[in-house]
Amino acid sequence: MNAVFRSGTMNDAMACGTICYEAFKAIAQQHNFPPDIPSAEFAIGLLSRVLSRTDVYSVVAEIDHRVIGSNFLWEGDTIASIGPITVIPDAQNSSVGRQLMERVLERARTRQHVGVRLVQSAYHNRSLSLYTKLGFHAREPLTVLQGPPLKLQQPGCHVRPATNADLDACNALCLSIHGHDRQGEELDRRLLARADRASPRHRPRLAHPRADPDPRQLAVVGHPRPLPRHARR
Repeated sequence: MNAVFRSGTMNDAMACGTICYEAFKAIAQQHNFPPDIPSAEFAIGLLSRVLSRTDVYSVVAEIDHRVIGSNFLWEGDTIASIGPITVIPDAQNSSVGRQLMERVLERARTRQHVGVRLVQSAYHNRSLSLYTKLGFHAREPLTVLQGPPLKLQQPGCHVRPATNADLDACNALCLSIHGHDRQGEELDRRLLARADRASPRHRPRLAHPRADPDPRQLAVVGHPRPLPRHARR
C-alpha cells in the first residue's frame, strides 16, 4: 500500500478524529473491551486540540488524497511521547502504522530527545510486536481504575485535590525517581485549574497523552509515609 505522508493541519481534525474513534473501537470490540474513546465527536475535539498545539509534531498518511491514519509526537519534555497513533481499519496490517511510527521516531532523533515513550493496551499484541521491532522495551504494567472512589482512609496518608502550587513539587519528585522531568506533559495548569470542577467519575482509558483534560478527571496529590530506600534512587 503506497501511502503519502505529510504534516497534519487543523483541516485534518475531522478525518483523523473519526479514524481515531473507529480504530480504537474496532480493536477494543475484538477483545470484548469497552471503547477507549466514547464517540467520534469526542475524538474529533481531542485531535483538534492536538493539531493546534505547537509542541506536538503530527504526521498524516494519505492514499489518493484520502486520510487513512495519523500519529503524533509530544515534544514538550525531555522524554518525548508518542500517540495516539491510529490507522483506518481497512488499511491496517499494511505497514502504514509502522511508517507512521518511523516518521515520528526520526523526528525525535532529529530533535535529540534522549528517549521516547508510549503506552498501549495490553491486549493489543500486534502493536506490541511492532513497537518491540522498533526498539521499544516494556517497562511496567499500568492499571486502569474506573468508577466512584471508595473514600477509604489510609493511616499516615492524606490525599487531596492537586493545585497549581503543586506543579514544581510533582515535577521534582518525577525527576528524583525517574531521572527526567515531565514539565510539559498533561499535568499542566489547565488540568489543575479544572481539578476543583472535576467529577471523580472519569474515562481514563485513552492510553496516550491527552491534548486537553477531560473534566471528569481528578488530579490528586498524596502525602504518604517516607518512600522505601530503593524507591528514592
